[in-house]
Amino acid sequence: MIIVPRPVAQLPWRVIFLIIAIGTMGLMTLYSTAGGSLQPWALRQGSIFIALLGVAIAIRYMPVSFIKSMTPLAYLAVLGLLVAVELVGFVGKGAQRWIDLGFMKLQPSEFMKPVLVLMLARFYELLPTGDIRKWRAIWPAAALIGIPAGLTMIQPDLGTSLVLMLGGIAVMFLAGLPAWLFITGGLATAAAIPLAFSFLHEYQQRRILIFLDPESDPLGAGYNLSQSKIAIGSGGVWGKGYLNGSQSHLQYLPEGHTDFIFSAMVEEWGLVGGVLMILGFAGILGWGLRVARRANDRFSQLAAAGLTTNLFFYVTINLMMVMGLAPVVGIPLPLVSFGGSAVMTVLLSIGVLMAIDRKSQTDTRRPGWG
Repeated sequence: MIIVPRPVAQLPWRVIFLIIAIGTMGLMTLYSTAGGSLQPWALRQGSIFIALLGVAIAIRYMPVSFIKSMTPLAYLAVLGLLVAVELVGFVGKGAQRWIDLGFMKLQPSEFMKPVLVLMLARFYELLPTGDIRKWRAIWPAAALIGIPAGLTMIQPDLGTSLVLMLGGIAVMFLAGLPAWLFITGGLATAAAIPLAFSFLHEYQQRRILIFLDPESDPLGAGYNLSQSKIAIGSGGVWGKGYLNGSQSHLQYLPEGHTDFIFSAMVEEWGLVGGVLMILGFAGILGWGLRVARRANDRFSQLAAAGLTTNLFFYVTINLMMVMGLAPVVGIPLPLVSFGGSAVMTVLLSIGVLMAIDRKSQTDTRRPGWG
C-alpha cells in the first residue's frame, strides 16, 4: 500500500494534469516547428515550464493574507519595471518591451496582468461597501489601470495594453460598480475609435484594416493571417500528422512558435487536436470560476474571478486572432506559445488561484463555517 502525504494528495491534481497536458502539447509543437529539434525553443521553454510549475505549487501554500499584503509592493515594483523599459529596454521587432537580463528577456507588462487584478481586488476590499457607487470607487481604479496600460501602449504593445484594460474593467464590474458606467464607457469608446485609430502606429493600423478586409493585401500585411488560415484549414479533421506540418516547416507560417502556434498545432493534429486543446483551457477556466465562487472573502472572490477572466482573454483573443475573427495584436497562447514571461505570468496566476482555493477549503473545514 502506497501512502501519499496529505499535502500532496490535497493538490488540485485535475487542474495540474490539464496544465501539464497543455504545456506538453506546446513543447511538442515547439519541437516540431523547429524542424524536430529541442533548440532553440522547446528545451528552454520546458525548463521554464517545469521550474514555474514548481513555483506555482509552492505559492499554493502561501497564506492569502501574505499575498494580499505584498500586492501593493508588487504593483509598484512592476510599474517601476515598466518605466525602466522606456529608459533602458531592449528593442526587438520595432518594439521596446523587454529588459535584457542576459539569461532571458523579461517583459514586465506580462507581470502587470495578474498584479493589476490583485491590486484592484485589494482596493475594492478596502473600499467601504456604501461607497461602491460613488466617484471614489471609480477614479482610483481608473488610475491603477490607466497608468500601466498607457506605459504599455507606448512600447508599443496594443495587445497587452488591451488585456490590461479588459482585465481591470472586469474586476470593476465584478466589484459591483453600476451598469450605466460600463454602458456609457462602451459607447464613448466606440465613438472615439476613429480618433484613436489615427494615433496608432502604421503597422497597427494595417493590422486592423487587414482584419476588416483580409484579401486586400494577402502577400503583404495580410500574409500572416492568410497563412494561418491555410495551416488551420489544411489540417482537416485529424491533421497531417506530427512533424508533418508543411506551413510551419517550410517557413510559410510566420511566428509559428509564438502568436500563431495554435495554427501550427492544428495543421498537424487537426480539428480534433484543436478542440481538445480548447476543452483543456475550458477545464482550467471552469476550475478558476469555482475557486471564485467558493472564496470566503471579498479579496479572494475578486482576485480569483479577475485572474480567471485574464486567462479567458488570453486564450480567446489569441484563438480569434489566428482564425481571423480579431485583429492580430500579438497575444500569445498561454502555456503553449514560446515566451518565458508569458509562462511565468500564467503559472503565477494559477499558483495564486490554488492558494485561494486552499484557503477556502481550510475555512470550510473549520467549526463555524458552513
